[in-house]
Amino acid sequence: MRKYYIDNLRNMTILLLFPVHTFMIWNNFGSGFYIWQEENRLLSTCIVLVNPWFMPILFVLAGMSARYALEIRTPSQFIRQRVCKLLLPFIAGIIVLVPFQTLYARKYFDGYRGDFFDNWRYFFSHLTDFSGYDGAFTPGHLWFLAFLFLISMLALILVHFVPYERIVSWVEKVSAVGIFFFFVPIWLMYYIGNYNGYSFGKDFALYLVGYYVLSNETVIERLGTSIRWLAGLCLIAAVSLAMLYYNFSYYGDFLVNVMGWNTILVLLVFGKRFLNKKTRFTEFFNETSYSIYLLHQSVLVALAYYIVRTGGRTVVQAVKIGVFSFLLSALGAQFISIITKRLTAFRRQKSIYREE
Repeated sequence: MRKYYIDNLRNMTILLLFPVHTFMIWNNFGSGFYIWQEENRLLSTCIVLVNPWFMPILFVLAGMSARYALEIRTPSQFIRQRVCKLLLPFIAGIIVLVPFQTLYARKYFDGYRGDFFDNWRYFFSHLTDFSGYDGAFTPGHLWFLAFLFLISMLALILVHFVPYERIVSWVEKVSAVGIFFFFVPIWLMYYIGNYNGYSFGKDFALYLVGYYVLSNETVIERLGTSIRWLAGLCLIAAVSLAMLYYNFSYYGDFLVNVMGWNTILVLLVFGKRFLNKKTRFTEFFNETSYSIYLLHQSVLVALAYYIVRTGGRTVVQAVKIGVFSFLLSALGAQFISIITKRLTAFRRQKSIYREE
């Protein structure tokens, strides 16, 4: 039986990309962005509250989904699915979309007046800090697709030698407190394969915990019986982090990791309880979520370039950028979905014709 709460949590998290990346235009914590205005402490605090968990939960959900997928797919089928869903979009996005957003960064920061193709050549012939804010090569937001593909392949090798069935009895004995303290090894893995805050080690650990631990129904039920103290601790950590950052610019590792992991556990419990159903929202985003992810930042950066130049109140600019970038990305993703379905149907018809 499909776990719709996993789909819904993933889709809702992807929706958060629009306000988070919109607010990055006014961030004050030293991290650059393709378009950047003045600092805004309130919008930056909102990002700080979301950052500890909103990308990590995607790796946890991916690990959970992989465990269920491998119950009905062979490893070769799983690999083909990962190639089509992650690797090929990553390659296409690097060729077409990411150079597009670096073009607008050069226009905004350097007054660049060249066209897309001149910038495209520059993009593939220059290496700097991989941020892309100077027009040089970067994976951009597509780092997630690359990480998830590599992690999926490595984990597939690992689960061949350490199958889920071998450790399930141990997993089901772990208490809610023990699962909470998983944040310690996940935190330590952050320092393996870390570049500018993007940690392959931590994301790999999150994926494996999703696969081996949080995909187990008994574990989720046990967390559900402890939801009061988990939710209370989550609220305390979130309020503390918001106050410390807003007043003192504090963003310490310990509090970030506690709050991030605890939030993931709370969201899984509430997701299982309230979001485990199929809706029109679920159907639409199941078809388009990865395409929306693929498109969203390039669309948002281009819109932001023009909107911030018109001036006006920050809140009005932010709403325009967030809303219109979502609408355009959703339309683009729907178009990709329609084309993909038609190509699939055409290939099937062609295959049937050959068999006849």
